Amino acid sequence: MDINFYKYQGTGNDFIMIDGRSFSLGSDPIPYIQQLCHRKFGIGADGLILIKAHADYDFEMCYYNADGSQSMCGNGARCAVAFSSFLGIIDRTTSFLAIDGPHTAEISGNSVALRMGDVKEIEYIGKDFFANTGSPHHMRFVNEIESFDVVGTGRAIRNDSEKYPEGTNVNFISAISADTIMVRTYERGVEDETLSCGTGVTACALVYGEIEQKIRLIFKRLVATFR
Repeated sequence: MDINFYKYQGTGNDFIMIDGRSFSLGSDPIPYIQQLCHRKFGIGADGLILIKAHADYDFEMCYYNADGSQSMCGNGARCAVAFSSFLGIIDRTTSFLAIDGPHTAEISGNSVALRMGDVKEIEYIGKDFFANTGSPHHMRFVNEIESFDVVGTGRAIRNDSEKYPEGTNVNFISAISADTIMVRTYERGVEDETLSCGTGVTACALVYGEIEQKIRLIFKRLVATFR
């Protein structure tokens, strides 16, 4: 099979991009996707993206993880928008469909701003957190994040069948300053740490923002009490 493809990356998340408007990987694409994304015996990528035509949107993004499973991918969506512009499907703004529903995005120079789906709630799991930003994310604050065992700990949480029967992405967070965090991610479907995760950092930013807001509220109450 001859496949015309491109390679895109979003902050280190890399993807095989295919114009799927007149091309199909067949009724069972998973074996092909696994082979194409393999780092040693294929092209190598965190995932594969097919751009398909859609009657109600500019295009449909069909995203596959390296293992062939499907999910929403924030960096993948930004790459899909850039690729669709390259293909001449869109110009500067777009409304497109992904597995978690419709999204809008805007291109400005070499940057793509993507509107994520609304997050309904942040769950507290002991000292950890969970949110779904189109893909599920378990989050944990850790010290010394640069030397933390992301793969070992992340894999154990990802495969906790009691908490997550369908698995989950796992993010580890460390606060750098009042408005800056560092995030490392173990991605479900890639089954390894990736250089970046768009839906993951979105979830982590929401959690950190909520915690900071509560800390500020507690501080204000304490100040009011001791006046």
